[in-house]
Formats: sequence, structure tokens, C-alpha cells
Amino acid sequence: MKTTTSLLLAATAALTSAVATPARIEARASGTSSTLPTVTVKGNAFFAGDQRFYIRGIDYQPGGSSGAAGSDGASDPIANVENCKRDIVEFKKLGINTVRVYTVDNTLNHDECMSALADAGIYLALDVNTPKYSIRRDKPAQSYNAVYLQSLFATVDAFQGYSNTLLFFSGNEVINDDTSTPCAPYVKAVTRDLKQYIGSRGYRKIPVGYSAADVESNRYEMADYMNCGTDDQRSDFYAFNDYSWCDPSTYEVAWQPKVEKFGNYSIPLFLSEFGCIKGTRTFDGQIAALMSSQMTSVYSGGLAYEYSEEGSGYGLVTLSGSSVSEGSSFTALQSQFSSNPAPQGDGGYKMSSAASECPAQSSTWEVTDFSGEALPAIPDGAQDYMKNGAGTGPGLAGSGSQDAGGQSTATASAGSGSVTAVATGGAASATQSGAAGSLRAGGEMGVAPWVCAAVVVMSTMFGAALL
Repeated sequence: MKTTTSLLLAATAALTSAVATPARIEARASGTSSTLPTVTVKGNAFFAGDQRFYIRGIDYQPGGSSGAAGSDGASDPIANVENCKRDIVEFKKLGINTVRVYTVDNTLNHDECMSALADAGIYLALDVNTPKYSIRRDKPAQSYNAVYLQSLFATVDAFQGYSNTLLFFSGNEVINDDTSTPCAPYVKAVTRDLKQYIGSRGYRKIPVGYSAADVESNRYEMADYMNCGTDDQRSDFYAFNDYSWCDPSTYEVAWQPKVEKFGNYSIPLFLSEFGCIKGTRTFDGQIAALMSSQMTSVYSGGLAYEYSEEGSGYGLVTLSGSSVSEGSSFTALQSQFSSNPAPQGDGGYKMSSAASECPAQSSTWEVTDFSGEALPAIPDGAQDYMKNGAGTGPGLAGSGSQDAGGQSTATASAGSGSVTAVATGGAASATQSGAAGSLRAGGEMGVAPWVCAAVVVMSTMFGAALL
């Protein structure tokens, strides 16, 4: 990617003034196009500058995420400039401020689409895993290795310089029932590793967190687990995919019990997917509830699933080449966003950032060898990326990481994910151009992995799951 002399001088000056302070480099938009402030975390809320930021968006992956296998950009919607600009027209009609993308190619250039999104006032919530570079819930220990982390870190490198990169998802629905809970420590370890990489490379503090399945039996245990322990282990936010509000329904029936249960949760919480398709899909009441005082002290918005029809019935639009056909659910969501703007003020957010208590072992929370705050240590070889960078990623055409070897063989010591040094020039070497892009300073393991594998083999959910 190209950077101008002025960008290099600005980045160098910023690094010189901040060399002794970890993670003080912030990305800011520049140039002639629209600018977007970077989003940060305060207490249990997101803020864009001094303004409370609510996620009002959709999930976006034309073609689906699991089918991504090539490197020509067809399966990476942020690299496909023509389609990106086609769809931004629809995003602007909806009035959204965020899109979630599940799969990208970390070898491709994303400048033009990210700049166009910034011009439209839209942020990116990005999953850093891909189908071949992800944790498998049937063999989490084996698939948590240095080759895997190199791909994730390379994706961070590719997107950290855009001011409209909102956040990174470390995983999606890896824990989807009681029997898969022994895999939770690997989800949390990846979150820790991503946070440490961002800090060690001198990037701005882009929030990192997890997108969970809404499993009723361990819904709150998973949320508490991602927010317990030392600061280096804790997620910056927590999200879950919630399809419990099916028309006709009400806030009191579908969402209020969860809002009350999460009332004292101390990090930002939002819906990473929502929008049940049982009955008539009108989104009636859902956006109003998310933007109301009933929820804003606890939740920070949500992402409707999903933009394009991929054979499941959830699509807001149908795509055919350059043409877009808007469905009735598109019109319904557009109307709901228009009628229910983001509220003014701070929404009653809580400044407290106290850690949750780690859940105790139970019949629905079968985490044993890594109980409490214990986590697997970062795999041998991956620690070098903190100092030297991840280098060129494998993209979507790589051979994959799940059987690459080099897995973790130890338990991490407390605080091992803390940033102890910041690499010189880390942020300056990965800047992007355009409206979204310029930089400005501102013990041994036990049997849990094998237990996890055994129970998943017997499960109907056997197979690979994206982390």
C-alpha cells in the first residue's frame, strides 16, 4: 500500500513523541473526504470522541463466509470495490453506521472500499478468522497454534490503520452447547493474544471481543468468563447473536429478562446478530427498544442479520450482478432505523469497569483444566510476532492452520498477555491511504482438549466452526 511523504513524517513524529507509552497511536481520517473519529471504550459503552456510539448496522458477507476459498477478492466484500460501492448505496438508504464482515483476505488491498465506507459514515466490525484459519471446536488445542495466530495478526495489520475499523471479533459461536464449553479457554486466549499484539505493535487500542451463540444454559457464564480475570485476559466488549424476538412479540417477553440479568455487566454489550424470520419480519419494536432508555444503560445497539439473501431466508436484499432487489424486510428495517434515531446524551452508561467473577464448574459449564483465570499459554513461535510483526498473511488461498502443529503446551502465567514493550515503527509500517487511513499519535495442560474433542465427535454439531 502507498503512503505519502507527509504521512510518513507525521507517523514518525508521532512515534517519536510516544515511544515510551504503549498503544498511544490513534488512526484518524484525513484528506478531502468525510472523516470519522475512532471509537473507544469507556466503562460499558462505546464512544466516538465525546459522543456515545451505538451500533446501528447489518451483517454483510455476500456469497457467505464459509465458502471463501479463493484469493481474487470475490469472497472478500471489502476488497471487491465495485460491489462495495454498489452496496454502500443501499447502506445509506438504511441509515446504518456499521457493517459486520465475517471473512476477508489479508493479502488484498482494502483502501478504496474502507474509504468509501468512511465517506458514508460507516464503520467496520471485523471477524479476523477465516474458514481455514480458525479454531475447531472438535480439536481446539491442535488448532490453536502459531500458524493460526500469524494469519489473525496479519489481518489486524491490514485493518488497524483505518479510523473506521470499529472492532475485531476474536471468534463467533465456538461455544454452542454445554458440551463445547471446555473449548472456551482457547477463545479467551485468542482474545488475549490479539489485544497483546495490537498493544505491542503500537497500534491504537482497537476493541477486541467475542460474538457468542445465545445458549440459554450457559449464556451468562460465557459472558462472565470473557470478562473475568486480569485486564490482559478480559474482552474489551461482549456480543451475542440473539434471535429470540420473533414477530409478533414484545420487549418485555423477548429481551427484558436478559437486559435485567446483564444490568451490572461492566464492558460494552451488543447484539452481533438479530432478526428472527419466523412470522412476518417487520423488526417492529426491536430498534425502538435498542435505542430506548430501557436498554441503552446496558446495551450498545446491534447488527441485523443479514444484508444479502444466501439461501437461508434472512437476506434484506437479493443480489444479481450489479443489480440489487430490496425485499420487504429491507423496507421494514429502513423504516425502523429512520423512526428510531440514536438517543442524545450518554444513555445512562456505567463508568465502572470491574471484572466479573469467573464462573464455577457445573453441568452446563464443563471447563476443568483451565478453570478460573487459567488459560493456555501463547504457542511457541507466536510470541516473536509481538516484536517483529506477523509479516505477509496467507490470505484465503493458504493451506490452512488447523493441522499445522506447534500448538500450545503450557498454562499461561498471570498477566502474561500484558504489553511489556512497543515495537518501534510498528504502526508506521502499515498505514493506509484515503479518508479512512492516515495515522496520528494521540504448568502443563491436562485432558480438557481431548474431552472437548470426544464430546463434539458425539455431537450433531461435529465439524469445523469459525472462531
